[in-house]
Amino acid sequence: MNIKCQGTALITGSASGIGYQLARIFAAENYNLVLVDRDGIKLLDIAADFQKEFGISVINIIKDLSIPTSPQEIFTELQQAGVKVDILVNNAGFGNHGLFHETDLNNELEMLQVNLVCLTHLTKLFLREMVKEGNGKILNVSSTAAFQPGPLMAVYFATKAYVLSFSEAIANELEGTGVTVTVLCPGSTTSAFHERTGMAYSKLLKDKKMMDAETVAQIGYDALMRKKTIVIPGFINKLMSKCIRFIPRKIVTKIVRNMQEDK
Repeated sequence: MNIKCQGTALITGSASGIGYQLARIFAAENYNLVLVDRDGIKLLDIAADFQKEFGISVINIIKDLSIPTSPQEIFTELQQAGVKVDILVNNAGFGNHGLFHETDLNNELEMLQVNLVCLTHLTKLFLREMVKEGNGKILNVSSTAAFQPGPLMAVYFATKAYVLSFSEAIANELEGTGVTVTVLCPGSTTSAFHERTGMAYSKLLKDKKMMDAETVAQIGYDALMRKKTIVIPGFINKLMSKCIRFIPRKIVTKIVRNMQEDK
């Protein structure tokens, strides 16, 4: 155990993208880590690198978070090992692209499980312990997609709207408990996410400069430490999220549809 250890951070979806960068930041800040991902090979490499570079303790939990029993299994495993989680980062998530009546139902049910149900379940399990201790932090990763409907990514946008609303509500409930909740709402970020969803060649993303995952993660980490409730990286993203409320929803939906279509 690192004598300078500030606590333990659990990060889901930590093998790549924003999750990996958040894990790296926490490691550099002398937090021990619990890394959760279904890519066990990547987790092994990351754990070895972080332990060597930062001298921290890393526990790898290889789980497919689309399986409903995964959150309870993670919680039970850590309880049995005597590991207290001080910071929970619900980062894992994925999306798809296409007309809702044509996309794969099983894929979307798994998306709901990962993006929404698993996040809620993990939060419930670890939050109770944090409130008892009177100390803890939760970072939920949402998206600027949370602020409007998303034709061609209808389910994904809806899950992110849930994450934003849920996080704001429990942040209010937790005032005075010593526990804080921060919700990170990044815009388009350089990662493999867009390739997996088929969005890489949409009007929204094609030839556009995106914020890198390292920058987004640092902004999220800083906001978490400052106990901010909502953080939206990037001036344009902040501006757009505020302007949307003054535009009729039907028009906003049409604009989003246009941006998400292929050129």
